[in-house]
Amino acid sequence: MSSWKRDAASGLIVLLPILVTLYIVHWLFKQIARIPIPGVADPVYRVALTIVVFTMLVLSVGYMMRTAVGSLVEGAIDGMMNRLPGLRVVYNASKMAAETALSDSTDLQAPVKVQVWSGMRMTAFKTGKTTDDGRELLFLPTAPNITTGFVVEVEPTDFEETDESVEDALTRILSAGFGETSEAGIPIDVQDEKEKQSPPPQ
Repeated sequence: MSSWKRDAASGLIVLLPILVTLYIVHWLFKQIARIPIPGVADPVYRVALTIVVFTMLVLSVGYMMRTAVGSLVEGAIDGMMNRLPGLRVVYNASKMAAETALSDSTDLQAPVKVQVWSGMRMTAFKTGKTTDDGRELLFLPTAPNITTGFVVEVEPTDFEETDESVEDALTRILSAGFGETSEAGIPIDVQDEKEKQSPPPQ
């Protein structure tokens, strides 16, 4: 690859994510600014007020969910949505996606190698869960979007433990195999099973 093409590619790698992020922020700003709020004409104040109200609503509902009343309300909403044909699929899928993305219990644990067919291996992560018949539940992410993938049930003898850290494994998957697993990379907030199980230093 010639020098100018390499420079152009490097520049796009840095600038393109920034431009996409700014475009999304601008689009969201315009959408929120269109929300009609009586007595508030300035779009900046309208967006700020909407964000404040939404934040307070999220925190209030989250606090309520810690109580017995919150559990009853959630159960009632689940029951009502599950009675609606068609919409219950969307509701349950959205709820599962939100729980997967936001719940602390879904932190990725130790990476492993799974031999999917002869001569080929794929990177998966332990979930810390097992099936009734003793199989390990593993999450097999897709590259480069690790928010999608497969949950597979595997015999403990059918996957191989590695000494690789969760951060190195995620770096390889997020970069579609092109990234370098080094300490110079961007830190990823993950929970490594090996670090959790290691005894504290004396």
